[in-house]
Amino acid sequence: MSHMTASTKATKSWLNSLEYREKNFAREKLVINPAKACQPLGALLCALGIEGCLPFTHGSQGCTAYFRSTLTRHYREPIAAVSDSLTEDSAVFGGQTNIYEGLKNAYTIYNPKVIAVFTSCMAEVIGDDIRAYLGNAKKQEAIPLDFPVALANTPSFKGSHITGYDSMLKGLIECLATPRQEDRSNDRLYVVPGFDTYPGNLREYKRLLKVMDTPYTLLPDYSDVVDAPNLGAYKLYPGGTPLTEMNEALNAARFLFLQTYSIPTTSKYLASKAVPVETLSMPIGIAGTDKFIESVAKFTGKDVPEEITFERGLAVDAMTDAHQYIHGKKFALYGDPDLLIGLVKFLFEMGGLPVHIVCTNSTPLFKKAMESLLASSPYGQEGTLYAGKDLWHLRSLLVTESVDMLIGDSHGKWAARDANIPLVRIGFPITDRVNLHRSPIIGYNGVINLITMIVNTFLEEVDRNSPEAYFEMMR
Repeated sequence: MSHMTASTKATKSWLNSLEYREKNFAREKLVINPAKACQPLGALLCALGIEGCLPFTHGSQGCTAYFRSTLTRHYREPIAAVSDSLTEDSAVFGGQTNIYEGLKNAYTIYNPKVIAVFTSCMAEVIGDDIRAYLGNAKKQEAIPLDFPVALANTPSFKGSHITGYDSMLKGLIECLATPRQEDRSNDRLYVVPGFDTYPGNLREYKRLLKVMDTPYTLLPDYSDVVDAPNLGAYKLYPGGTPLTEMNEALNAARFLFLQTYSIPTTSKYLASKAVPVETLSMPIGIAGTDKFIESVAKFTGKDVPEEITFERGLAVDAMTDAHQYIHGKKFALYGDPDLLIGLVKFLFEMGGLPVHIVCTNSTPLFKKAMESLLASSPYGQEGTLYAGKDLWHLRSLLVTESVDMLIGDSHGKWAARDANIPLVRIGFPITDRVNLHRSPIIGYNGVINLITMIVNTFLEEVDRNSPEAYFEMMR
């Protein structure tokens, strides 16, 4: 602050005061740095997880560029998506002509097996009927009559990225799945991770399911799309849930949802089709992973393999080794509902104290669940959920009621710096560190990874701030 004027210093000091915090929390109409993105971004990510699927924004080029650049900065991979480039004319006269030309060009040039159409706020504000437009486009032979096009309305001015993900997943199942046949099952477990930006998590689910000898389908599966190997040849569609398995989705023996708040519409749709559905919390931590493993074992009717029991033992040993470094420490967290539930449960297992929990895209059901979770543990008694609040609210909390660590995505680094506390990057997007998305945070290996990140960050802070007399070799 040495370069600041006296007036600037006084203002900065006031921003860190309880008086300003009270005024900050009193604002109603202004949002500053919300911890969420808009619906179409989630829809785009979901669409990437289907074999040969091309995401298609019925909206402006700028919107699509934002979605692609955000995902590219997180994954450091090229993200394939197109738009029909709505302009000012389209805002006045409607975007029907654009969607005709856009679908025709996308089908002809990029040779997809499926196109997933979702909307931007411009298309929603002017009231474009994309379902009618698609029917007209097929009648005019812009694309073949039998070509699959999934649809999702994803207005950016309400909901968040998880809402768009949910709408697109439902749209893809509606488009691609054949009707459920009574008294027939394909004997497969369809596992739905929910909005999860970690390809490392998706691969860990697949590995665990294979070890347990489970006939499964991961839906959607964009692990090889957003984290493709560099083999010297570019593939436009490098992975995704196979279309043959998408076709059979409604004949699943069971759907297993591994999130609650990012896929409620899809869950209700499947239930309406008489598809058996089970919903678990995101398997973060020992107890959460235990429930996932037990559910899969019940489905297969087989014992849990020794390999997984061994992994659990390693995770418990890692917890024992590191418990002293987390026990009693205070944390602030922000992010999506399902991720926050999982992380809070993990902190409870390690004796950590989640004090400030900010969830911009909270729902009434999530609020009730989180408050119940905090009340259920002696480690949650100091915890408060700030539903619908943003990262500027979080900054006020951190500078007036300090904690030992902040957990969240890269957007929190300014608040962490102002509060002089470390930030452990978990969530989406992570744009200022590399490869974190490649390591799982779910499962027993995820337990070890979370402990490693959190504890080593604490120990690095101890070393960085230790005076000479206390700069020890052993921590």
